[in-house]
This record gives sequence, structure tokens and C-alpha cells, in this order.
Amino acid sequence: MSFKTPKQRTRERVIQALYQYLVSGGEVFQIEQQFLNQKQGKISKVFFSDLFINILENRFVLDELITSTISRGTEELGSVEHSILYLGTFELKFNSEVPYKVVINESLALAKLYGAEGSYKLINVSLDKLARILRKIELIN
Repeated sequence: MSFKTPKQRTRERVIQALYQYLVSGGEVFQIEQQFLNQKQGKISKVFFSDLFINILENRFVLDELITSTISRGTEELGSVEHSILYLGTFELKFNSEVPYKVVINESLALAKLYGAEGSYKLINVSLDKLARILRKIELIN
């Protein structure tokens, strides 16, 4: 078992919470509390809430960005892959302090851990295209 930082565990938990929301709907606040109150592994609660709430508040913008990089609608994505793309796309667009390579690597690790076999390829292509659009300056430097 490999060591995970609190931020990596937080991203993992965000994916799980987004998955639950996408699959069963439900009250955002209840899902947030459920995942904040889990005891396994230290996470950054502020980071978790910031990501989870803001991803859901911006999901239509995120879906537009994701759709521009894949050959199908986001409704055709598996819920795990959709959740991972939400997280990666959100971080590329709104968390510029996180280097784009970190965003992509973290997303690929999550896809390999939770996603369908080979889904990391779709996630890599999508986030790479988005990085070229959203992080042009970072790619130049």
C-alpha cells in the first residue's frame, strides 16, 4: 500500500462524493457531511468542501469544457470517469496554484484506481487538451 498525502486522500474522497451525487442524487449538504465525517485517513476538510461544493456549483461550465474534448456527451461517461473529469477540469480552470502536471497525474492515478479499465486514456487526452486551453501560459514556461 502506498503512502497518500492528505490532499491525495481528499481528492479521492471528493471523487467518491461526486460519484454518489451523480449516481443517486441526494442532498449536497448531506453527502458533504457524510464524507467529511468518515474516519479513515486524514483529509483536508476545507479543501474537500471547497472542491465538492464548487465542482457541483460549476458543473454546467465543467460539462461544456469536458464535452469540447471528448467525442461524446458527458451523460455517456461512466459516473467514476465523469467525477474524475469534474475534479481535473475544475482544478485546471479554477485552481491555478496546482500545476497542470499535478492535476493530470492525480486524475490519472484516480482513474487507474477507480475507473473502468483503460479509462485513464480518455481522462489523459481530455485533461491534456484542457491544459493546452486553460493553462497556455504554464505550458509555455
